[in-house]
Amino acid sequence: MTTAGTHLPTTEDLCRSVLENNRDSISIQKPEFAVRKLALILNAALDLSNKKGFQAMSLRDLSRASGVSMGGLYSYFDSKDTLLKMILSEVTGAVEAALGQPPAEVRQSPRDHLLWLIDTHIRLTEVMLPWFTFSFMEAKNFPAAERKLAIDSEELTESYFAEVLARGQQDGSFSADMPPLMAALTKPLLQDWYVKRAKYRRRKVHIDSYIAMVQNIVLAACGAATKTTAEKAESDTA
Repeated sequence: MTTAGTHLPTTEDLCRSVLENNRDSISIQKPEFAVRKLALILNAALDLSNKKGFQAMSLRDLSRASGVSMGGLYSYFDSKDTLLKMILSEVTGAVEAALGQPPAEVRQSPRDHLLWLIDTHIRLTEVMLPWFTFSFMEAKNFPAAERKLAIDSEELTESYFAEVLARGQQDGSFSADMPPLMAALTKPLLQDWYVKRAKYRRRKVHIDSYIAMVQNIVLAACGAATKTTAEKAESDTA
């Protein structure tokens, strides 16, 4: 079960969303110009933050790295806290957009839905790698309100898994003895792909292989077969 038919955001998509969601603080009126500048600003902010930390990054650092003047930066946000909220809100919005609307055929089967969630989440973090790395690594240094945003985003992801696992227990797809914290225990497996990305790159682990491993681990822990009869038959004839 893969993300076929599921749209994953591009950098342009994310910047357009930032623009739409922050019209009250962004004074630039030309959307195409604003999206191009936001891409420069956000890419530079994420790169600098992942290298030296968001708190250590100054707006002057960001101006130099992005090529946008200090005055230009203030056309998009009035402070680093506002910039931080923009980034965190976009991560939460991307998770909700990607995971919150599964295809109808996926929704019908808890097992398929679970596999789809794992696949979609890992592929989402791959296309938004700097965003998710930033949210995870910097969370402990965020001000209280922004730290709550990061925690809420993580809990949102967990809630999608918890709902599917509960449905699977009810219809017998998953074992009644499945660990009660299975949704929470699944989250670190999803996070490991982007938090320890360099490790998997060194070991030449392809994203498809990683997804399959996580899916099999979670299915086994849920007491579900790693392959359905139909999938086994398809594999045998391949």
